[in-house]
Amino acid sequence: MELVLDDVLREALHHEGSDVFIVPGSPIMTKSHGKMIPISEKVFPADIAKLVDRAYALAGRERDVLGREGDDDFSFAVRELSRFRCNTYMQRGSLAMTCRVVAFGLPDPEKRHIPEVVMRLAELRSGMVLVTGPAGSGKSTTLACLVDRINQTRHGHIITIEDPIEYLHPHKNCLVSQREVPVDTRTFARALRAALRQAPDVIMLGEMRDIETISTAITAAETGHLLLSSLHTLGAAKTIDRVVDAFPAAQQNQIRAQFSMVLRAVVSQRLVLTKDGTLYPVFEVMRVNPAIQNLIREGKTHQIDNAIYGGGENMLSMDAELNRLLREDKITKEQAQSMATRPEGMERQSRFAR
Repeated sequence: MELVLDDVLREALHHEGSDVFIVPGSPIMTKSHGKMIPISEKVFPADIAKLVDRAYALAGRERDVLGREGDDDFSFAVRELSRFRCNTYMQRGSLAMTCRVVAFGLPDPEKRHIPEVVMRLAELRSGMVLVTGPAGSGKSTTLACLVDRINQTRHGHIITIEDPIEYLHPHKNCLVSQREVPVDTRTFARALRAALRQAPDVIMLGEMRDIETISTAITAAETGHLLLSSLHTLGAAKTIDRVVDAFPAAQQNQIRAQFSMVLRAVVSQRLVLTKDGTLYPVFEVMRVNPAIQNLIREGKTHQIDNAIYGGGENMLSMDAELNRLLREDKITKEQAQSMATRPEGMERQSRFAR
């Protein structure tokens, strides 16, 4: 029986899958609540070629980037099913593909358990907000929720620069321009430089991938725009080190000074598997105050965790959130300790959990 991509994706959604993995020599797998579930028999290169062709047809996209570079990112929609973020790539001389499920419509922050301390970042008018975490932890969802909150509560021009576009933002109180790399523009850095001439109030940059993009993003935040972006880092301290370390050693003191002035907040998020088998997001929020500005400027990032832990209502400590889930009996002591910034402190706290 011939496989049809639409049916494969429908089956994945039936299992509440978040990702679909199509690799030759294996059944097609979907990841559901942290577990891999087979949804087909073994597939081979000829089968996968037809599935990939269908994905490109749905996206209205040519395969020249895949042929030239060996991998390609894009998104597509299946009518009455969902949107999907897709990566096609070559492995061992054969095609393979991974699809991430992106629901039609915009995510609801309350249903996604995004705390209000995170959503209040949409009230900022200038500077840089970074959302960080491992791949698949929900960074794009959090950014989409912040953009939508701004779109509902303010007036202005929002520009998003993504690879690929995941969530489609309708015009509400704001005008929203959405640009996709490399369909609408060649690179993130080029699109970001162009955005500065497009009278934006808010720029959402899907990811800061290289020194040119990071440097341009800092400049954009310095010139009075609110810039939202993401990084594949874990924790505020590591995020700051990652940005500074992207630059040559001779420039790092200057970058620390600039970065300390433009950075407004870092949100770090991870997913934890709860006792009932669902994935639940855990957040850390660092709001930049004068004390943290000094720590960034002086290169004392190892002290930032202490500043977050005692930082008051605008801060959120990941360890405190893990403790909350532990007290509510949603996660095990072992899970809390494995994800904690201070496992020894978590051990003491866990004695008071039910």
